Amino acid sequence: MLIDLTDAEPATSGGKAAALARLLRAGMPVPPGFVVPSTAYQRTDEGLPAELIDEIAQALPRIGDGHLAVRSSATSEDTTHATAAGQHDTFLGVRGPDQVADAVRRCWLSLWSARAVEYRRRRGDTRSPSVAVLVQRLVDADVAGVLFTGDDTRIEASWGLGASVVSGHVTPDSWTLTGGEITRRSLGTKKTRVDRTVTREVARADRERFCLTDDELTRLAQLGRQAADLLGGPQDVEWAIAGSRIWLLQSRPVTSALPPAPTAGGDGGEALTGTPGSPGRATGPVRVVRGPADFARVRPGDVLVCRTTDPAWTPLFGVVAAVVTEIGGLLSHAAIVAREQGLPAVLAVRDATTALPDGVPVEVDGSSGRVVPAHRPY
Repeated sequence: MLIDLTDAEPATSGGKAAALARLLRAGMPVPPGFVVPSTAYQRTDEGLPAELIDEIAQALPRIGDGHLAVRSSATSEDTTHATAAGQHDTFLGVRGPDQVADAVRRCWLSLWSARAVEYRRRRGDTRSPSVAVLVQRLVDADVAGVLFTGDDTRIEASWGLGASVVSGHVTPDSWTLTGGEITRRSLGTKKTRVDRTVTREVARADRERFCLTDDELTRLAQLGRQAADLLGGPQDVEWAIAGSRIWLLQSRPVTSALPPAPTAGGDGGEALTGTPGSPGRATGPVRVVRGPADFARVRPGDVLVCRTTDPAWTPLFGVVAAVVTEIGGLLSHAAIVAREQGLPAVLAVRDATTALPDGVPVEVDGSSGRVVPAHRPY
């Protein structure tokens, strides 16, 4: 029943696995793995059938007996129209057939999480969903992140696994490359890192230096262009570096244009500035949300102001007028979903949850990265 990753196709293995299979067949650096196909999917709270667990146990030695990444690959995600970024579950640091089987079951169940159901509803997707599950060797990354290809290549990165970057739990280092040349760089805060299943503090010296060299940036941009040429359009690529080797972990179409890179220059008066995350303007009262316990306070038209967001907060995106965060990057899952839904967003606004009083009306410009009191003109 299991499918070697090299042989994955969209109909049985979902968009994520199928794109990685194309990269593998072209000789690009993708960690080995296999797919539990969508035909094995069962909507149940029970465990996997014994015969499937036995097959997983036989397949694991072929991809390595170390730690693994178990990731959803739904038939409706990573398409040219919708990424479903972060809407289904991923499990890192998994070991052995029993843990893999449990992670596969939990990936199946995540298809029916509140965030995934709301994401499909917002997109008007009424098809019956199904999901394959991708099992790969986990890359113990020294540094990892995301790149977007296009007229420019935009790269964001932080120390450790890329979970910190895609979840928006750090403000990553960021770069823009144009024509192969580095035209912009911005130092992030990078206060924490994830290694397998452990989150820990980053040493101050590493916070205050860039996590990628110019040579690594050039190599990443080249791999991104190769992926885009192979897959037929601009790509959103997750990657990791272990030692000196770059691995490609995911490649999917870019579904929404990025805002322009912010330009240097100060803003006076009462304006707060951050990273333009999703273009557009919106006005509404500030609603400071510090966790799920505050969700009930959010009303239609509010401006969501928070430390960061994670995929579980996606249902709020169908209610609020705009999003402002204190940390996070342009290429995080939350920013991608905001752009797909046309929701203005400004990221990495320092002290936003204290500088913006609850209930005060503000105007959010997701194209310029500015947040100002609503009575002030732009």
